[in-house]
Amino acid sequence: MRKNQAMPLRARHRVAVLVRDGVLPMELGLVHQVFAEAKTPGGEALYEVRTAAPVPGQVRTDADFPITVAHGPAALAWADTVIVPASHSPAETDSTGRLGPELAATLARIRPGTRIASICTGSFVLAAAGLLDGRKATTHWKSAAQFRAWFPAVDLDPNVLYVDNGDVLTSAGEASGLDLCLHLVRRDHGVAVANTAARHLVVPPHRDGGQAQFIERPVPVGPRSVTSGARDWALANLDQPLPLAELAERSAVSVRTLTRAFRAEFGLSPGQWVTRQRLEHARHLLEHSDLPVDRIAGAAGFGTATSLRAHLQASLGVSPSAYRRTFRGSEPALPA
Repeated sequence: MRKNQAMPLRARHRVAVLVRDGVLPMELGLVHQVFAEAKTPGGEALYEVRTAAPVPGQVRTDADFPITVAHGPAALAWADTVIVPASHSPAETDSTGRLGPELAATLARIRPGTRIASICTGSFVLAAAGLLDGRKATTHWKSAAQFRAWFPAVDLDPNVLYVDNGDVLTSAGEASGLDLCLHLVRRDHGVAVANTAARHLVVPPHRDGGQAQFIERPVPVGPRSVTSGARDWALANLDQPLPLAELAERSAVSVRTLTRAFRAEFGLSPGQWVTRQRLEHARHLLEHSDLPVDRIAGAAGFGTATSLRAHLQASLGVSPSAYRRTFRGSEPALPA
Protein backbone atom coordinates (compact mmCIF):
# COMPACT_ATOMS: atom_id res chain seq x y z
CA MET A 1 0.00 0.00 0.00
CA ARG A 2 1.41 3.37 -1.01
CA LYS A 3 2.08 5.84 1.77
CA ASN A 4 -0.54 8.28 0.51
CA GLN A 5 -3.18 5.60 -0.04
CA ALA A 6 -5.72 5.36 2.79
CA MET A 7 -6.30 1.99 4.44
CA PRO A 8 -9.69 0.56 3.44
CA LEU A 9 -12.15 1.28 6.24
CA ARG A 10 -13.13 -2.38 6.71
CA ALA A 11 -9.45 -3.32 7.14
CA ARG A 12 -9.44 -1.30 10.34
CA HIS A 13 -10.27 -3.06 13.59
CA ARG A 14 -13.69 -1.84 14.72
CA VAL A 15 -14.08 -0.80 18.36
CA ALA A 16 -17.35 0.13 20.04
CA VAL A 17 -17.29 1.86 23.43
CA LEU A 18 -20.49 1.24 25.38
CA VAL A 19 -21.32 4.25 27.57
CA ARG A 20 -24.17 4.64 30.03
CA ASP A 21 -25.40 7.42 32.30
CA GLY A 22 -22.68 8.28 34.78
CA VAL A 23 -19.83 7.39 32.42
CA LEU A 24 -16.38 8.68 33.41
CA PRO A 25 -15.19 11.06 30.67
CA MET A 26 -11.55 10.11 31.25
CA GLU A 27 -12.26 6.47 30.49
CA LEU A 28 -14.18 7.28 27.33
CA GLY A 29 -11.52 9.72 26.16
CA LEU A 30 -8.54 7.45 26.74
CA VAL A 31 -10.04 4.70 24.58
CA HIS A 32 -10.42 7.10 21.67
CA GLN A 33 -6.97 8.60 22.22
CA VAL A 34 -5.04 5.33 22.38
CA PHE A 35 -6.67 3.75 19.34
CA ALA A 36 -6.42 6.99 17.36
CA GLU A 37 -2.64 6.94 17.86
CA ALA A 38 -2.29 3.35 16.59
CA LYS A 39 -1.19 3.75 12.98
CA THR A 40 0.76 2.02 10.25
CA PRO A 41 4.31 3.23 9.49
CA GLY A 42 2.72 5.28 6.72
CA GLY A 43 0.41 7.01 9.19
CA GLU A 44 -2.83 5.21 8.36
CA ALA A 45 -5.31 4.52 11.16
CA LEU A 46 -5.50 0.91 12.32
CA TYR A 47 -8.76 1.26 14.28
CA GLU A 48 -12.15 2.83 13.85
CA VAL A 49 -13.86 3.71 17.14
CA ARG A 50 -17.55 4.43 17.69
CA THR A 51 -19.23 5.46 20.93
CA ALA A 52 -22.53 3.73 21.57
CA ALA A 53 -25.27 3.90 24.21
CA PRO A 54 -28.31 1.73 24.96
CA VAL A 55 -30.37 4.70 23.71
CA PRO A 56 -28.66 7.22 21.38
CA GLY A 57 -28.77 10.85 22.40
CA GLN A 58 -27.62 12.75 25.44
CA VAL A 59 -25.79 10.70 28.08
CA ARG A 60 -25.05 12.04 31.54
CA THR A 61 -21.42 11.83 32.70
CA ASP A 62 -20.09 11.93 36.25
CA ALA A 63 -18.76 15.44 35.50
CA ASP A 64 -20.70 18.67 35.02
CA PHE A 65 -21.30 18.12 31.31
CA PRO A 66 -23.20 15.55 29.23
CA ILE A 67 -22.12 13.93 25.97
CA THR A 68 -24.15 13.31 22.84
CA VAL A 69 -23.93 9.77 21.47
CA ALA A 70 -24.97 9.12 17.89
CA HIS A 71 -24.84 5.32 17.90
CA GLY A 72 -27.10 2.81 19.59
CA PRO A 73 -26.88 -0.94 20.28
CA ALA A 74 -26.34 -1.73 16.58
CA ALA A 75 -22.76 -0.50 16.98
CA LEU A 76 -22.06 -3.46 19.25
CA ALA A 77 -23.07 -5.87 16.47
CA TRP A 78 -20.75 -3.92 14.12
CA ALA A 79 -17.71 -4.11 16.41
CA ASP A 80 -14.75 -6.48 16.51
CA THR A 81 -14.02 -5.31 20.06
CA VAL A 82 -16.46 -3.87 22.60
CA ILE A 83 -15.10 -1.86 25.52
CA VAL A 84 -17.23 -1.21 28.60
CA PRO A 85 -15.97 1.70 30.74
CA ALA A 86 -17.22 2.36 34.26
CA SER A 87 -20.43 4.17 35.08
CA HIS A 88 -21.34 5.88 38.33
CA SER A 89 -24.96 4.93 38.00
CA PRO A 90 -26.89 2.73 40.44
CA ALA A 91 -29.32 1.67 37.71
CA GLU A 92 -26.92 -0.67 35.89
CA THR A 93 -27.62 -3.65 38.13
CA ASP A 94 -30.06 -4.49 40.89
CA SER A 95 -29.06 -5.03 44.51
CA THR A 96 -27.82 -8.55 43.74
CA GLY A 97 -25.70 -7.63 40.73
CA ARG A 98 -28.14 -8.62 37.99
CA LEU A 99 -28.24 -6.57 34.80
CA GLY A 100 -31.12 -4.23 34.14
CA PRO A 101 -33.24 -5.25 31.12
CA GLU A 102 -32.13 -2.36 28.90
CA LEU A 103 -28.44 -3.04 29.42
CA ALA A 104 -28.94 -6.80 29.05
CA ALA A 105 -30.71 -6.27 25.73
CA THR A 106 -27.91 -3.99 24.55
CA LEU A 107 -25.22 -6.53 25.39
CA ALA A 108 -27.19 -9.23 23.59
CA ARG A 109 -26.39 -7.40 20.32
CA ILE A 110 -22.72 -8.36 20.57
CA ARG A 111 -21.78 -10.95 17.94
CA PRO A 112 -20.27 -14.31 19.03
CA GLY A 113 -16.48 -14.15 18.86
CA THR A 114 -16.32 -10.41 19.58
CA ARG A 115 -13.57 -9.41 21.99
CA ILE A 116 -14.96 -7.69 25.09
CA ALA A 117 -13.04 -5.59 27.61
CA SER A 118 -13.91 -3.50 30.66
CA ILE A 119 -12.31 -0.55 32.38
CA CYS A 120 -12.56 -0.08 36.14
CA THR A 121 -15.98 -1.13 37.48
CA GLY A 122 -17.17 -1.83 33.95
CA SER A 123 -16.16 -5.34 35.02
CA PHE A 124 -19.40 -5.51 37.04
CA VAL A 125 -21.30 -5.41 33.75
CA LEU A 126 -19.23 -8.24 32.27
CA ALA A 127 -19.61 -10.30 35.44
CA ALA A 128 -23.36 -9.70 35.61
CA ALA A 129 -23.61 -10.88 32.00
CA GLY A 130 -21.91 -14.14 32.99
CA LEU A 131 -18.82 -13.48 30.88
CA LEU A 132 -16.37 -13.86 33.78
CA ASP A 133 -17.67 -16.98 35.52
CA GLY A 134 -14.80 -19.36 36.24
CA ARG A 135 -12.27 -16.84 34.95
CA LYS A 136 -9.73 -14.51 36.45
CA ALA A 137 -10.64 -10.84 36.46
CA THR A 138 -9.88 -7.55 38.14
CA THR A 139 -11.71 -4.36 39.05
CA HIS A 140 -11.07 -1.20 41.03
CA TRP A 141 -9.69 -2.20 44.43
CA LYS A 142 -12.30 -0.12 46.25
CA SER A 143 -15.04 -2.24 44.72
CA ALA A 144 -13.37 -5.61 45.27
CA ALA A 145 -15.40 -6.62 48.34
CA GLN A 146 -18.72 -5.86 46.65
CA PHE A 147 -17.59 -7.61 43.48
CA ARG A 148 -16.69 -10.78 45.41
CA ALA A 149 -20.01 -10.72 47.24
CA TRP A 150 -22.03 -10.41 44.04
CA PHE A 151 -19.91 -12.63 41.77
CA PRO A 152 -18.36 -15.48 43.78
CA ALA A 153 -17.90 -17.55 40.60
CA VAL A 154 -15.27 -15.08 39.37
CA ASP A 155 -11.61 -15.45 40.41
CA LEU A 156 -10.99 -11.82 41.34
CA ASP A 157 -7.49 -10.41 41.72
CA PRO A 158 -7.70 -6.70 42.69
CA ASN A 159 -3.90 -6.33 42.82
CA VAL A 160 -3.26 -6.36 39.08
CA LEU A 161 -3.62 -3.67 36.44
CA TYR A 162 -5.48 -5.90 34.04
CA VAL A 163 -6.24 -9.51 33.15
CA ASP A 164 -6.33 -10.92 29.62
CA ASN A 165 -8.39 -14.08 29.11
CA GLY A 166 -8.07 -13.86 25.34
CA ASP A 167 -11.63 -12.99 24.36
CA VAL A 168 -12.53 -11.17 27.59
CA LEU A 169 -10.32 -8.64 29.38
CA THR A 170 -10.76 -6.59 32.54
CA SER A 171 -8.75 -3.70 33.92
CA ALA A 172 -8.55 -1.93 37.26
CA GLY A 173 -9.02 1.80 37.94
CA GLU A 174 -9.34 4.54 35.34
CA ALA A 175 -5.66 4.95 34.43
CA SER A 176 -5.25 1.21 33.92
CA GLY A 177 -7.55 1.64 30.94
CA LEU A 178 -4.51 3.12 29.21
CA ASP A 179 -2.53 -0.02 30.03
CA LEU A 180 -5.36 -2.19 28.74
CA CYS A 181 -5.80 -0.31 25.46
CA LEU A 182 -2.06 -0.16 24.78
CA HIS A 183 -1.92 -3.88 25.50
CA LEU A 184 -4.68 -4.50 22.94
CA VAL A 185 -2.73 -2.48 20.36
CA ARG A 186 0.43 -4.41 21.22
CA ARG A 187 -1.45 -7.70 20.93
CA ASP A 188 -3.05 -6.75 17.60
CA HIS A 189 -0.18 -4.97 15.87
CA GLY A 190 3.04 -5.54 17.82
CA VAL A 191 5.23 -3.69 20.24
CA ALA A 192 6.48 -1.04 17.80
CA VAL A 193 2.99 0.31 17.03
CA ALA A 194 2.04 0.30 20.72
CA ASN A 195 5.27 2.01 21.75
CA THR A 196 4.79 4.74 19.16
CA ALA A 197 1.23 5.33 20.33
CA ALA A 198 2.40 5.53 23.94
CA ARG A 199 5.16 7.95 23.02
CA HIS A 200 2.69 10.27 21.31
CA LEU A 201 0.47 10.12 24.39
CA VAL A 202 3.48 10.72 26.67
CA VAL A 203 2.77 7.62 28.76
CA PRO A 204 4.83 4.47 29.42
CA PRO A 205 4.36 1.75 26.77
CA HIS A 206 3.45 -0.55 29.64
CA ARG A 207 3.63 -0.51 33.40
CA ASP A 208 4.11 -3.43 35.72
CA GLY A 209 0.92 -5.40 35.42
CA GLY A 210 0.16 -4.48 31.82
CA GLN A 211 1.24 -7.70 30.11
CA ALA A 212 -0.50 -9.87 27.53
CA GLN A 213 -2.54 -12.82 28.83
CA PHE A 214 -0.49 -13.01 32.01
CA ILE A 215 -1.78 -11.91 35.36
CA GLU A 216 0.83 -9.50 36.57
CA ARG A 217 1.46 -8.71 40.22
CA PRO A 218 3.33 -5.42 40.37
CA VAL A 219 5.94 -5.24 43.11
CA PRO A 220 5.78 -1.82 44.79
CA VAL A 221 9.03 -0.05 45.37
CA GLY A 222 7.66 1.57 48.51
CA PRO A 223 8.46 4.83 50.32
CA ARG A 224 11.69 5.59 52.15
CA SER A 225 11.67 3.31 55.16
CA VAL A 226 13.66 0.71 57.10
CA THR A 227 13.93 -1.36 53.92
CA SER A 228 15.17 1.49 51.72
CA GLY A 229 18.89 0.77 51.99
CA ALA A 230 18.38 -2.90 51.21
CA ARG A 231 16.06 -2.15 48.30
CA ASP A 232 18.33 0.48 46.74
CA TRP A 233 21.33 -1.82 46.92
CA ALA A 234 19.42 -4.83 45.61
CA LEU A 235 18.01 -2.96 42.62
CA ALA A 236 21.49 -1.72 41.70
CA ASN A 237 23.00 -5.21 41.98
CA LEU A 238 20.42 -7.65 40.67
CA ASP A 239 23.11 -9.52 38.75
CA GLN A 240 24.89 -10.35 42.01
CA PRO A 241 24.08 -12.75 44.86
CA LEU A 242 21.97 -10.88 47.39
CA PRO A 243 22.28 -12.72 50.72
CA LEU A 244 19.84 -11.76 53.42
CA ALA A 245 22.59 -10.81 55.86
CA GLU A 246 24.02 -8.28 53.44
CA LEU A 247 20.59 -6.84 52.69
CA ALA A 248 20.10 -6.32 56.42
CA GLU A 249 23.53 -4.72 56.71
CA ARG A 250 22.68 -2.26 53.92
CA SER A 251 19.68 -1.13 55.96
CA ALA A 252 21.69 -1.18 59.21
CA VAL A 253 19.20 -3.49 60.92
CA SER A 254 19.11 -7.12 61.99
CA VAL A 255 17.92 -9.85 59.65
CA ARG A 256 14.83 -10.32 61.82
CA THR A 257 13.99 -6.61 61.75
CA LEU A 258 14.46 -6.40 57.99
CA THR A 259 12.27 -9.45 57.42
CA ARG A 260 9.50 -8.00 59.58
CA ALA A 261 9.74 -4.67 57.76
CA PHE A 262 9.51 -6.26 54.31
CA ARG A 263 6.49 -8.30 55.32
CA ALA A 264 4.79 -5.23 56.80
CA GLU A 265 5.44 -3.07 53.71
CA PHE A 266 5.03 -5.57 50.89
CA GLY A 267 3.58 -8.77 52.29
CA LEU A 268 6.72 -10.52 51.05
CA SER A 269 9.93 -11.79 52.56
CA PRO A 270 13.12 -10.02 51.41
CA GLY A 271 13.96 -13.04 49.26
CA GLN A 272 10.54 -13.04 47.60
CA TRP A 273 10.79 -9.32 46.95
CA VAL A 274 14.21 -9.77 45.33
CA THR A 275 12.93 -12.62 43.15
CA ARG A 276 10.04 -10.46 41.94
CA GLN A 277 12.46 -7.68 41.06
CA ARG A 278 14.71 -10.12 39.20
CA LEU A 279 11.71 -11.33 37.21
CA GLU A 280 10.66 -7.79 36.34
CA HIS A 281 14.18 -7.03 35.11
CA ALA A 282 14.31 -10.23 33.07
CA ARG A 283 10.94 -9.45 31.50
CA HIS A 284 12.10 -5.97 30.58
CA LEU A 285 15.20 -7.38 28.87
CA LEU A 286 13.17 -10.02 27.04
CA GLU A 287 10.87 -7.33 25.69
CA HIS A 288 13.39 -4.63 24.89
CA SER A 289 16.73 -6.26 24.10
CA ASP A 290 18.16 -8.83 21.71
CA LEU A 291 20.23 -10.48 24.43
CA PRO A 292 20.09 -14.29 24.46
CA VAL A 293 18.25 -15.85 27.37
CA ASP A 294 21.40 -17.05 29.15
CA ARG A 295 22.76 -13.50 29.27
CA ILE A 296 19.43 -12.15 30.46
CA ALA A 297 19.44 -14.79 33.19
CA GLY A 298 22.86 -13.61 34.33
CA ALA A 299 21.91 -9.92 34.20
CA ALA A 300 18.81 -10.57 36.30
CA GLY A 301 20.67 -12.68 38.86
CA PHE A 302 19.18 -16.06 38.02
CA GLY A 303 22.57 -17.44 37.02
CA THR A 304 21.45 -19.81 34.27
CA ALA A 305 18.86 -19.89 31.54
CA THR A 306 17.42 -23.02 33.17
CA SER A 307 16.82 -21.14 36.41
CA LEU A 308 15.20 -18.23 34.59
CA ARG A 309 12.93 -20.59 32.66
CA ALA A 310 11.84 -22.27 35.88
CA HIS A 311 11.05 -18.96 37.61
CA LEU A 312 9.24 -17.51 34.59
CA GLN A 313 7.22 -20.68 34.14
CA ALA A 314 6.25 -20.70 37.82
CA SER A 315 5.30 -17.01 37.82
CA LEU A 316 3.70 -16.51 34.40
CA GLY A 317 3.20 -20.00 33.00
CA VAL A 318 5.36 -19.43 29.91
CA SER A 319 8.94 -19.93 28.76
CA PRO A 320 11.27 -16.99 28.02
CA SER A 321 11.00 -17.64 24.27
CA ALA A 322 7.19 -17.69 24.38
CA TYR A 323 7.13 -14.52 26.47
CA ARG A 324 9.46 -12.80 24.04
CA ARG A 325 7.37 -13.83 21.03
CA THR A 326 4.24 -12.44 22.68
CA PHE A 327 5.65 -9.07 23.61
CA ARG A 328 7.79 -8.42 20.57
CA GLY A 329 4.72 -8.68 18.35
CA SER A 330 5.42 -9.86 14.82
CA GLU A 331 9.19 -9.57 15.17
CA PRO A 332 11.04 -12.86 14.70
CA ALA A 333 11.49 -14.92 17.83
CA LEU A 334 14.99 -15.04 19.23
CA PRO A 335 16.61 -18.24 20.47
CA ALA A 336 15.58 -19.33 23.97
